[in-house]
Amino acid sequence: MTRIAPAPAFEPAPGSRQLARGITATWWYTVSAVLFIELMLVVAWTGIAAAVDVRGGTMLFVGVGGLVWCASTVMLLLDYRHHAGVGTGVAWGRLAVPLLIAVGYGVIGGLLVGSWQLAAMPVVQFFVLLSWPRGVRVRVVVAATVSLVALAVVDSTGVGFGGGIPWWVPIIYGVMLPGMSVSSLWWWDVLVTLDRARASEAKLAATQERLRVATDVHDLQGHHLQVIALQLELAERLLPTDPDAGMEQLRAARVSVDEARQGTRDLATRFRSVPLGDELANARDLLTAAGLEVHAEIDADADSAPASALGPVIRETTTNVLRHGGGARARLALTRTADAWRYEIANDLIAGVEVEHDGSGLEGVRRRIEEAHGSLDVRRDAAEFVVVVTVPAGTEDAR
Repeated sequence: MTRIAPAPAFEPAPGSRQLARGITATWWYTVSAVLFIELMLVVAWTGIAAAVDVRGGTMLFVGVGGLVWCASTVMLLLDYRHHAGVGTGVAWGRLAVPLLIAVGYGVIGGLLVGSWQLAAMPVVQFFVLLSWPRGVRVRVVVAATVSLVALAVVDSTGVGFGGGIPWWVPIIYGVMLPGMSVSSLWWWDVLVTLDRARASEAKLAATQERLRVATDVHDLQGHHLQVIALQLELAERLLPTDPDAGMEQLRAARVSVDEARQGTRDLATRFRSVPLGDELANARDLLTAAGLEVHAEIDADADSAPASALGPVIRETTTNVLRHGGGARARLALTRTADAWRYEIANDLIAGVEVEHDGSGLEGVRRRIEEAHGSLDVRRDAAEFVVVVTVPAGTEDAR
């Protein structure tokens, strides 16, 4: 069985069945890069503390306090991820804890080591990692870099380091911390922009596809209905005076109805010809583009499932989630049991919000599944709405 996650570990199959890799992994790469820079600085400052205080008290505080400070910056990074580009300012209230940790660690560590740069560096990093409005970040980074370099020069001319540290080492630290941290954040911003563009492209493609289907249906049905209307009108005029000619027009209208029905069936068949694996992948793309976090599980032999029965069910239930879900997560699964195929779709519900599902859609799904000798199970609790469809394997549709 093949599990499809936001970051698949294999090459996508033709037809885009496997979905595009999410950017969650890239986010954690960004966090790891920032934390690595900070940890290297903590290690360096711990070495300087060991040279200043051979008894180890200062070294212990700088080392352990540095780890606490690094952990607090994760709060800043998480806040950056969820609020970047959505506001015009900084919400200082929710960032009070990392600010207090940065100030406390910097002031006490700077006093113990005797370094202005160490005293300022955690606070400077706090401001660098904030989600600033557009155009402000560059000025913040420049000011942070100049401040740290200036304090490094002050330290090198005073009595602070005392351990024979070359003067250019703290200057390098002062340049590295703001520059490399903000470079990681800029890289993340670029990926977020690209991901939003991909989501917009998916929405546009879905809209264009719906427009194309609507145009095809309009052209097909409009033509036939117009012809049928003319034939029935002519039959109405001819029946009183020429019954044979009127009946001929009625027979022609019936033929036109059959042609319209066959054309509609052919049009629907053309869109049902997508393999079920691709149907599920497309469903997940639509749900992801709508802002839901989606997990999908597709059996490796999904294309042998009864497409004529399950294909419309997948589309209908996906539409049901988009129209009535209201939550943040969804789950898709198509699995093979001993003698049946099991399709499941679930979405979470917003607590306290009553959502009315359209019964006609689910009733249509039930009728279709009963025609395929399958079963439909609909479950709802306080947190989740689940639809489970089971269709026998080995049917004519499956073959």
